[in-house]
Formats: sequence, C-alpha cells, structure tokens
Amino acid sequence: MTLRQANVRTSRRAVLPLAALLAAFLAGCSSTGQLSPQLLSGEGVKQAEMSPAAQREHQRILTAYGGAYENPKLQALLGQTVDRLVAASERPDLHYRVTILNSPAVNAFALPTGHLYVTRGLVALANDTSELASVLSHEMAHVIARHAAIRENQARQVALVDSVVNKVLSDPETGALALAKSKIALASFSRSQEFEADGIGVGISARAGFDPYGAERFLTSMGRNAELKPPSNSGGALNALDFLSSHPATPERVRNAVNHARQHSAPGTGEQDKLDYLASVEGLVFGEDPSEGFVRGRRYLHPKLGFTFTAPDGFILDNTAQAVLGMKEGGGQALRLDVVRVPAEQTLTEYLGSGWIENVDKSSVEKTTINGFPAATATAKGEQWSFRLYAVRFGSEVYRFVFATKHKTAESDRAFRDSIGSFRRMTLAEIEAAKPLRIKVATVMPSDTAERLAGRMAIADRPLQRFLVLNGLAPRQALKPGDRVKIVVE
Repeated sequence: MTLRQANVRTSRRAVLPLAALLAAFLAGCSSTGQLSPQLLSGEGVKQAEMSPAAQREHQRILTAYGGAYENPKLQALLGQTVDRLVAASERPDLHYRVTILNSPAVNAFALPTGHLYVTRGLVALANDTSELASVLSHEMAHVIARHAAIRENQARQVALVDSVVNKVLSDPETGALALAKSKIALASFSRSQEFEADGIGVGISARAGFDPYGAERFLTSMGRNAELKPPSNSGGALNALDFLSSHPATPERVRNAVNHARQHSAPGTGEQDKLDYLASVEGLVFGEDPSEGFVRGRRYLHPKLGFTFTAPDGFILDNTAQAVLGMKEGGGQALRLDVVRVPAEQTLTEYLGSGWIENVDKSSVEKTTINGFPAATATAKGEQWSFRLYAVRFGSEVYRFVFATKHKTAESDRAFRDSIGSFRRMTLAEIEAAKPLRIKVATVMPSDTAERLAGRMAIADRPLQRFLVLNGLAPRQALKPGDRVKIVVE
C-alpha cells in the first residue's frame, strides 16, 4: 500500500455508504485490457509522445501498479524484443514504448498510443524471451487490430470507482467489481478478440524468429500460477490485477495458440533465448516491494512508515496501491486498512461520529489506546454486514481499520480486537531486516531434485508447487544437471 498516496483531506460532510465501503473493501482493479481510443494522437500509433489524456492514464497506471520498476538490463531486453516484433508485424510503422511496472501481479496491457506495460511479476513468471515475446506481440495485436476502438465505441467505459459502485450498491457481494479510486478500469476483450490477438501475436513472434510455441507455454504457466492463488468469495478481488482477469488461459485458448504456432513451424525450431533471459531476470524483485509495505503470511509490515499489524486467523492479505485488503478464507469476513489526514484539533471519537461512514452507532463510539497510540473505535451496521471501525493516530496521520463480518459474534469481535491490538511500531532490527525477495538463477547439480531446490526457496506457502510453476516444470519432471532454474531468495 502506497500509504502516502492514499492521504486525503477528510470532511465532516463526506459520508460513505456502507455498501460502497464494502465495495471498496473488496476492490482491487477490474479486468485489464485496453484503454480508450480517444487517447490516440492521429490515426494509428505514430507518435512516441502521449497526449495529455494518455499522460493522465499513464499516471493512473503507475499509481495502480506501484510505479515504474527501474532495471536497465531488463529494459534493454524488452526494447530489443519489441523492436524485433515491430519489424515483423503488419504495422512496422507503429512505435511502442515499454514500461516495467513495479507490481508482483502477472499482467500486461497497452494504451492505443502504443505504450506497452508489463509487470515484473509477469517477467518473473516467463522462462525465456520467446514467452515474453508472446505476451508483447499479443498486446501489440490488440493495438494493430484496433480492438480498443471497437470496445470503446460499443461500451464507452473507462470506469473509476464511482460509476462501478453505483451499479453494485444493491448487491454488496458483487462489490469485488468496484475499484479503489487510485486505480483504473480497463475494458476486457471479447472471446473472439482474444483469439484474434492470439493469432496475430503468434504470427508476429514467428516472423521475428522467436519460438511461436512460447505463447502455449506461457498461457499454461499462467493457468498453473492462478491455481496457486487462494480462493475468494469476492470473485477474485484480491487477484484482479492479474492478466487472467481479462486474458483467460483456458484450454481452448492454449489449443488455439498451438494451432497457430503449427502454421509457422514445428516445435523446437524457433529462438527461445532462455539463458540470456534468465541472466536478465537475475536479482529481479519478487513479490511485494518492502519500500511500499509487504505481506508475510497474515502479517503486514511497512518499513518506510515503520508499523506492522497481524490479521486475524484465516485471513489472506492483499497489498494494493490504495489500501491493505483482507478476506477470510471461506468468505464472510473482510478487513481494510487505509490512511487519512485528520485535523489535529479533531478528536478521533469526533471523527468516527462525524460522518466518515453512515449508520455508525453513536453509543458505541469509545476512546482507547493501541500500544500507546491514541485511538477510537465504533460499530456500524449495514443490511448484510456488521462493521467494527478503528481510527489510530500514528505520527501525523490517522490509520483507519475497518473489519466486516456477515455474522457478528463475540468471537469475531474478539478476533478483530486482537488484530488491532497487534498494530505497533516496528523495531529498528525489523526495519533493517525487511528486504525484498529476489529471483536467483541456480545451476542444477547432479544431486539436485525439485524438492531440494524448492527447499531453498524463501517462500513458506507450497514452495515445491511454486518452484515448478516459476520454472515451467511439470510435476515429477526430471531435472538435468547443468540446467539453469529460478529460485526465490531473501
């Protein structure tokens, strides 16, 4: 959570409906595809400079995905790959600019201006340059085929949270479709558009000399990676920044990609460039960047701001640009943490009772302290959900915790109180130890097995499965001594 970006001036008149609050709870980002064709500067993608409208969308993308990830080695690889793809495409006159986004999500998309985006999470999942080329050529295909323009003319939707929430207020369960205000809604493509972009993209990759079967391998890896994500009754809200939310890696799509590849060459004839690719991803940050806070199991730490807290048992946390979101496995409970500025002269009890959200039980407002920090708590009731609210003054800002449950019990309220009780200042040792996970490329030794290499991973959750997916390996696939593989280390 980029907490300093989340700061907003509060107002006594700003009342947030509880249904909208729940929608904001579950909000990640909607499915990702193309932006408005009105961002085009002239016909096609002919200019490297973006229009003011495109600049605004570019900035929103950076905000939603943690900013740009600076890595000259990777940037050079992407630039060289795109140049080859453009030269082999149906529109070699078009110009593209690539930005690596500092996000662990697996995603890629393009503005109709030709600005391409790939997340470092996607770069980490790919295993060779041909797989990366398959993603870039697919996104270029959406631009070349003007799918963005077709979609916009039909739907006229580049929606932010206000317009989305209006549609879901009557059904809080669908609040997962809402957006945090710092994020953008990008229209997803139709099945036929995805298939068309697959065909165009595979052709571009093949003509550029890359292995056209890279698309099949990467789609398969994405599907397997998605299976490692925890289930959520929110319709996948915690994972909605990912490529699969708009680019489903269905078996049919995988078969379609294979059929297109067969039209160009037999397997094993195109360039994969695996060794150079792995050398480029060596040291790549994996997962969240601690400079913007990160999740370790149920615990959230923000070394830059110097605080930590632990979610209740069974919760899965997701760190977004606007807030820390949490959902209990199986559904029925959720949490949200964000930050606002509250005037120093306004007490926290006044703040909770003065219009933050509607239906606050004024009799429940009480002053308290959380590990020495001034705080206040209250409850609120919606039609289907009950809320426990906390406001904690930490430094010059106020941290807002909202816990929601469908079935309020003494046990759930105690779990919420225990969780807020874990909010504290990080020690200097904790701050110094908070380092990002990174990709390390290892050489397989004769005695190595997948299980042994997975044991070196600095990941507690299903390390073997994650090692296999990260390296595009099938279960029980034998490793060859001398092969190069990716592992995740501290």
